[in-house]
Amino acid sequence: MTPTQIWLIIGFAGQALFTMRFLIQWLKSERLRRSVIPVAFWYFSLAGGLVLLSYAIYRKDPVFILGQGAGVFIYLRNLYLIHREQQDKRQATDATPVVAPQTES
Repeated sequence: MTPTQIWLIIGFAGQALFTMRFLIQWLKSERLRRSVIPVAFWYFSLAGGLVLLSYAIYRKDPVFILGQGAGVFIYLRNLYLIHREQQDKRQATDATPVVAPQTES
């Protein structure tokens, strides 16, 4: 297999990962009967974006590099915000004081 064929496979793999995010979002929204974006959407976006960015760098395509590079930043930022919100919720739950029931004297 030639390097060009390997990079074509990498490019198609990145596109497949990137496309999976739409399938996941659609199925989740259909199941809940409302529009939602599950966390897996952002992970597939990141994975697909990184693979496609690698392919764009190999192809030396500045337009594709800029587009995928910006996307990777956005996907990372969304994952950071999601994880920070989950951490804040855990800390709020942990910080909730436990009040012992008072006994009558």
